[in-house]
Amino acid sequence: MTHRRQNFMGGAAILALAVAVTKLLGALYKIPLGNLLDREGMAHFYAAYNIYSLLLVLSTAGLPVALSRMVARAAAQRRFGAARRCLRTGLALLGVMGLACSAVMCLLPDTLAAALHDGDAASALRALGPAVLLVCLSAALRGYTQGLGDMVPTAAGQVAESTGKLTVGLALCLYLLHRGAGAPLCAAGAIGGVTAGAGLGLLVTALLLPRRASLPPVRDVPPARRDIARQLLRDGVPITVGAAGMSLITLLDQTLVTGTLQNTLHYSAAETAALYGEYTFGMTLFALPPSFIYPLSVSLMPAVSAALTRGDRTAAGKAAGAAMKLTVLTALPAGVGLSVLAEPILLLLYPAVPDTARAAAYHLTFLGLACVFVCLMVAANGVLQAYGHPLVPVLALLCGGVLKVVTNYLMVGDPATGIRGAAVSTLYCYGLIVLIDLIAIARLVPERPGYIRLFARPVLVTAVMALAARSGYGLFCRVLPERWAVLPAIAVAAAVYGILALAVGAVTRTDVVTLPKGEKIADFLHLR
Repeated sequence: MTHRRQNFMGGAAILALAVAVTKLLGALYKIPLGNLLDREGMAHFYAAYNIYSLLLVLSTAGLPVALSRMVARAAAQRRFGAARRCLRTGLALLGVMGLACSAVMCLLPDTLAAALHDGDAASALRALGPAVLLVCLSAALRGYTQGLGDMVPTAAGQVAESTGKLTVGLALCLYLLHRGAGAPLCAAGAIGGVTAGAGLGLLVTALLLPRRASLPPVRDVPPARRDIARQLLRDGVPITVGAAGMSLITLLDQTLVTGTLQNTLHYSAAETAALYGEYTFGMTLFALPPSFIYPLSVSLMPAVSAALTRGDRTAAGKAAGAAMKLTVLTALPAGVGLSVLAEPILLLLYPAVPDTARAAAYHLTFLGLACVFVCLMVAANGVLQAYGHPLVPVLALLCGGVLKVVTNYLMVGDPATGIRGAAVSTLYCYGLIVLIDLIAIARLVPERPGYIRLFARPVLVTAVMALAARSGYGLFCRVLPERWAVLPAIAVAAAVYGILALAVGAVTRTDVVTLPKGEKIADFLHLR
């Protein structure tokens, strides 16, 4: 049986569908948790989850992408023995890294919790520790199949992971609440579902691998394992640093905000947890739109690498341009919509804790705009990494991190703004990162689409959509309960955006581009 592969847009579509399902399951997981745990419990939950996210990105973001690129090159040259050895070497490296990160979380939970100024998060950290190792092993298998152009094992593993997280996490949380457990233990039970889901995701991915990724008999002499490991680390480490941007900044944000609230504004630990808990309600939705852009970046890397290996810069440029344009078309309405309808959306999702939802609306107003820049950062990083410039995202991340530290110190430490300054500083941070990335792409990627054509029409259409969303909400509030009026307002805004995008030519008819070797991709984005 030969391996099954999809083209760039096909692979991105499969991953995007998987993300849609996993985010729906994630919403069914986190939104009820917010209603059950309220501010204090969610603060403990996110203290553990932010550390987990950073360690997970450091373990899995770079090496699987580098592995997929090496496998894609080997498969394009029909060096299947090299592709198999890349898998075994990558699996060993990721296993060692995952084991080390899991050991840190399981053995040092009190130290990590104290560093985040939330000692009650130690139980949640301990429950989440094994998940890093499980996801690292899954990431190696998924990087291999992605390099072969098959995104189905990744998609199936992600859905299985989210299903396990939802069922086990909510069940444990409800059981502990029923037994009268405190917020720290309930948060640990809820986040234990992440570990269970990681195990299920690994099992599904491993079961699909023999059927989806069989290769012809070995006819080449593969490189030495040491050479493969050296190449994986050389390519993967810069990608890891660039991809760790959002997780690193989120963890840095939490450490700075909670530390400033306690040390500068002299809030107690309980008051700090409550204030940061309000902030996490906005952060939950802030992280949603970027998650739909990651599939583009994942699918982009092997597609561009294979095209450049064949010497087809036109195909590589079209794949990169499609990723950028699709990002703009999806990120702008999603982020701006969250911003202009922040309070109605939060009140709809968290009816059990309306005071917390109203307090979080200010944060989401700025975080919604910031998530537009996060989406652009993800796409731009993917383009730069695919074209062999992985250090540029690292430089941009460092600049954004410095700005984040400075603005957090100035704004959160000011009693007039306090915790509200955290969301504003996040907007500044990601705005600067995207500015640096776009300047770098303009200088280093000649096949990119023009920026004026890329942004002008979507920005105009999004502005009209925002006006329609806010006006529509005001009108529907007159005939519907305030909580439910946001749903038809969102529907009207989406319809306005879609109609105007077609009318002004932001989205055009499907173009079918024939690539070398008879491959075809559905372009559907007017890139010329």
